[in-house]
Amino acid sequence: MRIAVIEDNQALAQGIAFRLRDRGHAVDLLHDGREADSFLSQEGADLVVLDLNLPGMDGLDVLRALRRRGDGTPVILLTARSETAERVAGLDAGADDYLTKPFEMDELEARLRAMARRKNLEFAARDTLGPLVFDRTARQVLKDEQPLDIPRKEIATLECLFERRGRIVSKAQLITHVYGTGSDAEDSAIEPHVSRLRKRLERFGIRIKTARGLGYMLEIETP
Repeated sequence: MRIAVIEDNQALAQGIAFRLRDRGHAVDLLHDGREADSFLSQEGADLVVLDLNLPGMDGLDVLRALRRRGDGTPVILLTARSETAERVAGLDAGADDYLTKPFEMDELEARLRAMARRKNLEFAARDTLGPLVFDRTARQVLKDEQPLDIPRKEIATLECLFERRGRIVSKAQLITHVYGTGSDAEDSAIEPHVSRLRKRLERFGIRIKTARGLGYMLEIETP
């Protein structure tokens, strides 16, 4: 599952991302409200963890803009504000749930699972990848329950492409997913990972196509 974590406290955001990635989910980290609004309008997510107090654009405004676009993506608000009026404003703006800081990661996970169930989303650790299985929790690709020898950065590259399968993924998006938000890695840094991953997967009917000047797209043959 693809989860957008929008939180300006980078230590907290990284902690949430680490926990969710450890559970096998793809996580997009954003720390600014305007960037988050642009990301959600262009990329989207399955679930959103949204802080109310953001630079650039307030979390409530990000949420309202999301709902004005007719986007029903489940949103859980994170807030240090304990006043009832703030919680009510968030729920009235279209939030599905809220969590007041500080909180336990176990509770955040439980609330995300509950939102996923209500929206009939699959909060699963495994996905089928043609004849392969992508185990998000173990961060492995399996064939007949045996793991393939694929390095971690190639696994992260595959994860990003798989979450957006059928769509073009830019090198910048891949860099952010593999190296983290704010990384100073050049776009060319992703090319060796894509090249090696492409060679590993071709024999299983899984292709990584290059859209010259735009990025890459994952295609999976149907039997």
